Amino acid sequence: MRKRFEPQIILGQLLIEDTAIPTKSRDSVAALLIALKTIYTMPKYNEQVYNILENKILCKKKNTGRPGMNLWQIFVLAELRLCLNISYDRLHWMANFDMCLRQLMGIESDFGYPKKVIEYQNILDNVSLLDDET
Repeated sequence: MRKRFEPQIILGQLLIEDTAIPTKSRDSVAALLIALKTIYTMPKYNEQVYNILENKILCKKKNTGRPGMNLWQIFVLAELRLCLNISYDRLHWMANFDMCLRQLMGIESDFGYPKKVIEYQNILDNVSLLDDET
């Protein structure tokens, strides 16, 4: 069953709420990450987003299966791909090596703890569940 986000914090995991995003950058990624962090931290926004995602992704799926990417991770990667108009290859690179993005996705960990790696096919299969209109 796919979750909205992972409520259980893993040892060494950096919190999404504590993501330090540079505010003096004119890059579109910084603006997007600030908006995503706002959506995550404000209940009135994240409830609306999760309802849309659940209706699109979970509507005809069984509540069984392997644990994979949660709805928040799919949403963040889909928004990044749409904002930058990038390929899945670049998205895969950013999801595994951009520390700010990884912390906002809830998968970045402190030094000394194992890093979670997201495979290319996992990103492709999950992000493609959302179309540009959604």
